[in-house]
Amino acid sequence: MSTPFLAGQLRPALVGVLALAALTGIAYPLSVTGLARAFFPRQAEGSLIRQNGEVVGSALIGQECTDPALFWPRPSATLDTDGKPRPYNAMASGGSNLGPSNPALGNAARTRMEALASLDSETQGSFPVDLVTASGSGLDPHLTPAAALFQVRRVARARGLPEDRVQSLVLRHTEPPQLGFLGAARVNVLKLNLALAELR
Repeated sequence: MSTPFLAGQLRPALVGVLALAALTGIAYPLSVTGLARAFFPRQAEGSLIRQNGEVVGSALIGQECTDPALFWPRPSATLDTDGKPRPYNAMASGGSNLGPSNPALGNAARTRMEALASLDSETQGSFPVDLVTASGSGLDPHLTPAAALFQVRRVARARGLPEDRVQSLVLRHTEPPQLGFLGAARVNVLKLNLALAELR
């Protein structure tokens, strides 16, 4: 096969690859990012939540909390780079991958139930599943309304507040399903705790 023929085949192929790389690797990402920042600036920046001008978190990523005077988020099973537990590690999103027949899943749930019960001696009945099992991403920022309401008594007592005021706060921060039918009602834990700090 002659060199001119190879050059004739190679040049268009190379130009095509470079053009496609420029289009999909540079032009498209830049245009999408630009449009997102223009029309959805808050979401494009990560849905950051600010308090007194300082970033305190994101509405999209949960934060670890074990303070009895605050609402606890859903447990997280994310790991650090060394394989040790590091809750809500956004660099290693993922669940525990424990199946329902794995004893470790039941043990983890029991440990979480005991921790919840130790702070509220009047706890009776079943525990909301999202308070004792980790989410698939390990970063879930939301709880079901039932899981948030389950914690009202503990939080109210720890803060010296009437239970009905704390319950009312939870209900006010319950978000409906998106567009009225997508997903389920939910409560953003960080937003709820920030509002709780202002409750007197």
